[in-house]
Amino acid sequence: MQSYKRTELKGAGKIPADRQTETISIAVAVYNGEAYLHRCIDSLLNQTYQNLEIILVDDGSTDESPRICDAYAEKDPRVKVVHKKNGGLASGRNAGIDAATGTYMAFFDEDDWAEPEMYENLLWALKEYGADLAVTRYRWVYQDGTAEASTDSVILMEGQEALEQYIHENDAIQIQNAAWNKLYPRALIGDLRFEENRWYEDVLYTTKLLTKVSRVVYLDQALYNYVCDRPGSYMNQGVSPRILTDLIPIFRDRSAFLEEIGREDLACLHNTFFYKRMLQYYRQAAQSSEAPEEKARKMRQLREEILRERPNFDKAYAAEGVSPNEKRKMQLFLFSPRLYLLAMDADEKWIVPLKQKLRS
Repeated sequence: MQSYKRTELKGAGKIPADRQTETISIAVAVYNGEAYLHRCIDSLLNQTYQNLEIILVDDGSTDESPRICDAYAEKDPRVKVVHKKNGGLASGRNAGIDAATGTYMAFFDEDDWAEPEMYENLLWALKEYGADLAVTRYRWVYQDGTAEASTDSVILMEGQEALEQYIHENDAIQIQNAAWNKLYPRALIGDLRFEENRWYEDVLYTTKLLTKVSRVVYLDQALYNYVCDRPGSYMNQGVSPRILTDLIPIFRDRSAFLEEIGREDLACLHNTFFYKRMLQYYRQAAQSSEAPEEKARKMRQLREEILRERPNFDKAYAAEGVSPNEKRKMQLFLFSPRLYLLAMDADEKWIVPLKQKLRS
C-alpha cells in the first residue's frame, strides 16, 4: 500500500531567529531518571529552535531527579517544573499537557535525546506543507551501536493515509505508537488525554489522534535518539505480565475503536498483526528461562487469549494485504502448539539461513 507522496527534503529547518515567535511546549515525564536526565534536557536546551517551553514533570521521583529539574529551571527561564505524586507515564504526560502554554506540543522521554535541529525541522515542515501533524524518523540506540534507515525525504499523507500506514505498520514510515517523535498543534490535542493507570497508553492515543488530522508530513530523518536497551528497562524483561494485563486488552480496544469509526478494514488488518504478536509472545514464553511453573502459566494464558480470538480469524486473515503465511502459522498453532514451536525453531535454524545463502 503506497498512496502517499514522497519528495526530496530541501531546506528543512530554515526558520530565522527573528521568526521563531511561536512557542513549542515539550513535556518530559521524569521518574528516577538521574542517570540520563542531563543528556536529555541539554539536548532540548540546545535546539536550533529556541522558543521552547520545556516542562519537566517530576512524577514522584525518589532519586536526585527533582533537584536536577529545579536546578535547570533556576538557570534557564524556558524550563518549568511540575512536581506531583507518582502516577505513571500517562499521568506525567497529561500533567505536561495541562501545564503547556505553547502553540505547539511535543512529548519527550527522559532517557532519550534529540538532534539539535529536531524541532526546527518539524515546525518548518508543518508550515511548509500546511500539515496538522509532523512526524520524524528516529534512531534505535543500543548499547553496542545504533540502527536507522533515513532517506532524507519528505512524505505527505492526506486524509486517513497516515492512519492507514500506521495500522499497516509500514517500515518506510516510522509513525509508530510513540508520542515522542511527533509535533502537534496544541489545538489539535484539545481534550484528548493519555489513559492513566494503564501501560502502552500510546497505542490508543496515537490511533485516536490520527483520526483527527487531514494532512500529515513525515520527515525521513533520524532526529530523535531512542534508547532501546538500557539496563532495567521494561523492554528487556521478556514476556512481561503487562503484555497480558495491558497490551492485549489495548489491542482489542484499538480494534473496537477502528470498527466504531467505520474502518472495519483496518480493524481486520490490525487484528492480524495482533495475532502475529500473540504467537510470538507464546514462543518467547516457551523459550524463556523462567521457572517451569511461571513459564507454563504464561503459555497457558497466551493460548487462552489466542483461542478467544478464534471467531474473528476468518475475517481478519481475509483482509487485503495479509500474508497467507500468517494464516498458515495460526492454523498450525491451532492444530498443535507444540508442532508450531518446533516448526518455528526449524525455520529459524535452517530455512531462514538457507534462503539468505541462496540470495547471496
